[in-house]
Amino acid sequence: MSEPIFEAVWPEAPAVENTIAGMRKLDSVAGSHIAFIWDDLFRGQDIFDEFQAEAERRGQTFTTIPWEVFGDIHGHTDEHEVLARMPKLLAEYNVDAAIVGVGACGSCTPAVMRAAEAVEAAGVPTFALVASGFMRQAKSIGRSLGIEHTWIAEYPGVIPNDTDEVFLQKTRDVVVPSLFEGFDRLTAGFRIDDAAAPVAEPAPRDIVVSGTLDEVQDFFDERLWSDGLPVVPPTLERVDRFMEFTDRKADEVIGVILPASREATVWSVAVNGVMAGCKPEYMPILLGIVEVITDPNWRIEDAGCTPGWEPLVVVSGPLVKALDFNYQGGMMRVGRRANTSIGRFVRMYMRNVAGLLTEPGDTDKAAIGRTFNVALAENDDLTIAAGWNPDRVDAGFSLTDTVVSVQSVVGISGPAYTGGTPEDQLEVLTRFAKDTIGGWGFTHILFHASSTLLLMSPSVAASFAQEGYSKSDIRKYLANNVKVEADLMEKFGTMTRGNPYTFKEMVDAGRIPEHFAESDDPSRLLPVIADEHEVRIVVAGDPGRNQNRFYANNHAQGLPQYRRVEVNAALAELIG
Repeated sequence: MSEPIFEAVWPEAPAVENTIAGMRKLDSVAGSHIAFIWDDLFRGQDIFDEFQAEAERRGQTFTTIPWEVFGDIHGHTDEHEVLARMPKLLAEYNVDAAIVGVGACGSCTPAVMRAAEAVEAAGVPTFALVASGFMRQAKSIGRSLGIEHTWIAEYPGVIPNDTDEVFLQKTRDVVVPSLFEGFDRLTAGFRIDDAAAPVAEPAPRDIVVSGTLDEVQDFFDERLWSDGLPVVPPTLERVDRFMEFTDRKADEVIGVILPASREATVWSVAVNGVMAGCKPEYMPILLGIVEVITDPNWRIEDAGCTPGWEPLVVVSGPLVKALDFNYQGGMMRVGRRANTSIGRFVRMYMRNVAGLLTEPGDTDKAAIGRTFNVALAENDDLTIAAGWNPDRVDAGFSLTDTVVSVQSVVGISGPAYTGGTPEDQLEVLTRFAKDTIGGWGFTHILFHASSTLLLMSPSVAASFAQEGYSKSDIRKYLANNVKVEADLMEKFGTMTRGNPYTFKEMVDAGRIPEHFAESDDPSRLLPVIADEHEVRIVVAGDPGRNQNRFYANNHAQGLPQYRRVEVNAALAELIG
């Protein structure tokens, strides 16, 4: 008997054309105005100082426009605002060329390249500073941003692992000469050719492969359109079935998604939903997820960072039961189709449309990473029975809404069993929250943002509620009592950032509040949750046990956002 033949459609989405063209020339480094634009990481100021010192030795003194003029291009201030005002500041300071750095991590490298694009778009030639482990990522993102021509000076090695002596030797022997080589090209003059004609890509309904199941799998694997697991072939019939569960047009663009700079269309959501094994009726939830991850404030462009954070979807509302989510025992394991396939969809979409790949191009630079999280479904009945509001109501939605939220998760606690008095339970919860956040708490302080989700067993929620404790009481307690040792966070910050890091220096620079440096005791405890609004409590799991878990997000990256799920007539009829 012959095998069935599947005709599969394209799982990506239309690319946004980015074209930067024009003439770039500089008469001489001497006498020019050179801006240093920085992400405040990996000793960039030291590299720039060495470049400036070498220029002086060569008799090529220039005027420096310091990085503080432009602001931090990665995280501490709003990056979008920094880039938006870049053209005005470049013109105001008569900038002839810019050095942008330093790309030596998975989110700072894209930030460097985005800043380089903003400078190049203003007509100013740009030189990027990138460590060797992130060169492929920088070049991949440069191509998607239309700045493939941008000169990149490579630092050979891992900056935080090099001693001061080795760092200075590499900077003087390799990085600075590369910068001058780039400037030599600039003084000779070069033209950025108009972008080559874009490679023809399939139309949404085009068949990209026709073959047996194995042939389709192989074809998709070769093109990196798979997550390593078998995919459901996205045939037109299957995708059209998904489209029945939304009233939105197939070609509607939900948003432009980075780093691949592709249009996240409704059709592409359906295609990847098919591939991930979702049921057609999950389509409205998938659309809500993509609305979140394409929101610029959610920062999917940082999802390829080295900490390797993973999105976590939370589904809250009547559709949890109607679509058969698991919200009880074993709820965070693969197994139930709704939880599993929706969690898989997020990672599939991030690969195929956002373009976050480990190889080739290294746009996903997770140093170790984890696999996808299955979707977390809230137990409405037992939350309400305890006298508490479900998560969606806490977020401002109504009880009758179904709401999907997405947040990043960089750390998950072990099982935190609690019992006894509320005070006893809070003591245990506080310790587990502290251990989950740990040294990474320096990012909560530095970026002034975080979100910690407490997944609480229904039995624990009931025990708190019986003693008169609200969610707010628990959140406030955690905000006031989850504290981490200063020296741990300072050491971890220095090792992570590649720059010396102390809270006193941050206070002196006006980056964080004064109370973080009120003492110089290295063992002093500092709060890592700013207020109760940075804690979410979701009730789910086995109601016959007293277990809890914490999910810590990656500071300003992937802060939780919510979207109401749209139920059209077809879905309403299906669920009755």
